[in-house]
Amino acid sequence: MTAEVPARNAALSLRRGLRLLEHVADRTRGGAASVSLTELAAELGTAKSTVLRLTAPMLETDLLRRTPEAGFTLGLGALLLGQSYLEGIDLRAAAAPFLRRTAEATGLTCHLVVPDGTDIVYVDKVETRGTVRMGSRIGNRLPMRNTASGKAIVAFGEPELLTQVLAVPAVAMTDQTITDDDRWRQEVERTRARGYGIDDRENEPGIRCVAAPVLDHANQVVGAMSISGLASRFPAAAVRELGEGVVRIALEVSVALGSSSAGLALARTASSGGVR
Repeated sequence: MTAEVPARNAALSLRRGLRLLEHVADRTRGGAASVSLTELAAELGTAKSTVLRLTAPMLETDLLRRTPEAGFTLGLGALLLGQSYLEGIDLRAAAAPFLRRTAEATGLTCHLVVPDGTDIVYVDKVETRGTVRMGSRIGNRLPMRNTASGKAIVAFGEPELLTQVLAVPAVAMTDQTITDDDRWRQEVERTRARGYGIDDRENEPGIRCVAAPVLDHANQVVGAMSISGLASRFPAAAVRELGEGVVRIALEVSVALGSSSAGLALARTASSGGVR
């Protein structure tokens, strides 16, 4: 029995400590410069001396730090802990449920790609029972220039990527492939303006595709998500609706990866009632 009492006390202290840390995080995320000792004691419903005891190991490990006003704010240790968690999130695992949900909802093929130089590489693909089989395979590589995903990555990626892509000679995969540099540059600008790239039978005959960029915790483009299908099942009239839908899903994947800018975009979407 005597061994159980210290164990219960330790568990209670841990729960209080985590609650304290969460409260400081919530308050500073809301714009507060620091949280006072008095506020923390009130939040936990305990004495100030207990708060000081709980914060001592957090100060030692830099999860918290004291401010000149004698308040508490998050320390570098909390940042490093969060950074380690975010860097450990796997893009493919984070995106998988969103790809499945989208494929089921649209009846179209969903792809997840990552950039590699001036190419894209397929890292995941989801087809439903009624989906028309496409030639794409996980591990396949395609030029960014010929794909909706490539346009999305270039439009929202680093500025020099556009120059690098245009430096590679265009290869016409179909009679719809955009091989003129000026026209392709304009298409990238349109992609940036609307939020999603379009492949209108440019990579495979009769296949239409829309794609949106996926961002990581540093708000950098790490890939793109796309939906594709036969032009007969994916008519031009549906491009805008499906394009806006894939933007929303790509934002949700980005939020799962820790992107703050994607979170803000989703909040604006919810308040406006639209995707963009």
